[in-house]
Amino acid sequence: QVQLVESGGGLVQPGGSLRLSCAASGIPLDGYAIGWFRQAPGKEREGVSCVTKPSDGSTWNADSVKGRFTISRDNAKKTVYLQMNSLKPEDPGVYYCATSLVCTAVLGKLIGFTSWGQGTQVTVSS
Repeated sequence: QVQLVESGGGLVQPGGSLRLSCAASGIPLDGYAIGWFRQAPGKEREGVSCVTKPSDGSTWNADSVKGRFTISRDNAKKTVYLQMNSLKPEDPGVYYCATSLVCTAVLGKLIGFTSWGQGTQVTVSS
């Protein structure tokens, strides 16, 4: 059974940084692409970043986070990270990780993700 557990969220001031972690169990992590999503109150869930399987070796980032967020994976630790720098007031929300076989974005939106974690809250406030 696939289990994804996010951690690392918290309260940070604008301009600050956080690193989120997504720990996977029940799957061979190197056989999956992992995406990060976020959902703010009253808004739709949006894809933020995605890292492909190691054999494909690429990443995707939403325009809103390019240059600020970096996704990476450590297959030995079965963990995917999202390093978030220069956080802005529009970045808060519950951040989720999810699995897919590939990183596919249609009209700027990640699609095709199946198993999801419970999420970790990110708050940006002074």
